[in-house]
Amino acid sequence: MADAAPRRAPPPSEPDRTTHLAAQRQARRAAHRRLEARAEEHRRSFLRMVSHELRTPLNSILGFSELIQAEIYGPLGAPEYKEYAALIRDSGQKLLALANQVLEIARLESGTADLAARREPLDHVLDDVIDGLSEEIRGRGAQVIVVDQGTLPDIVADPKGVRTALAALVGNALAYGPEGGVVRIGAALEDEGVTLTLIDQGPGVAAQDIPRLLRPFEQGENALIRRGEGAGLGLPLAYMLCRGMGGGLTLGPGPEGGLKVMVRLAAPQT
Repeated sequence: MADAAPRRAPPPSEPDRTTHLAAQRQARRAAHRRLEARAEEHRRSFLRMVSHELRTPLNSILGFSELIQAEIYGPLGAPEYKEYAALIRDSGQKLLALANQVLEIARLESGTADLAARREPLDHVLDDVIDGLSEEIRGRGAQVIVVDQGTLPDIVADPKGVRTALAALVGNALAYGPEGGVVRIGAALEDEGVTLTLIDQGPGVAAQDIPRLLRPFEQGENALIRRGEGAGLGLPLAYMLCRGMGGGLTLGPGPEGGLKVMVRLAAPQT
């Protein structure tokens, strides 16, 4: 008598097949997310390394160019040398500022930024910011007007973080505003927080472009035709710093054109 043919397993039912395919898709998505997370961490590590390594030679370039410009060890001869030394210094300062911004963004993205909030007088913060940007303000013939200066409320924020964020916002307003333009800053205490408003006279931003501008390395104009310099890090850096300090930042159109930036920060408990 011939052996009976081996039994075949019954084909999986439709619900089993659907469950199996769903599990496969979920596993592929999880693997893809792991690869993306690994690639993102590599990118952040690379940015931190490059930014750190740039700072040491840039500090040397800045220091020696200032020595040459000041003619510490005697006259240079032709006056063009002093001009060239000033150009080297200015270019080095721009590169150093860019490296510092990239490093700070990498720290904020990785959660390693050390932000310690404390009570800060907003008048003093804005004085420091405007003093630090005095050369840029003079160079563009611009005005930075602080409404009710001297009577602004106190805030709760990281001292360095809030100054870095506001300097980035004012610098952005100067860069995209017209020559001889006005940047207007105001602040109000409301709902246990402080809302700081900054309005420039630039070309403004379309509503659909606002989310893109809060991502690093984006600009408000086409990179091939834009007039301003910079890598598009000012707004994202300010946004991330404000969020890291427990506040927020929103963008919108100004009342007469231009860009309106609203920064929300905590107020001291009374």
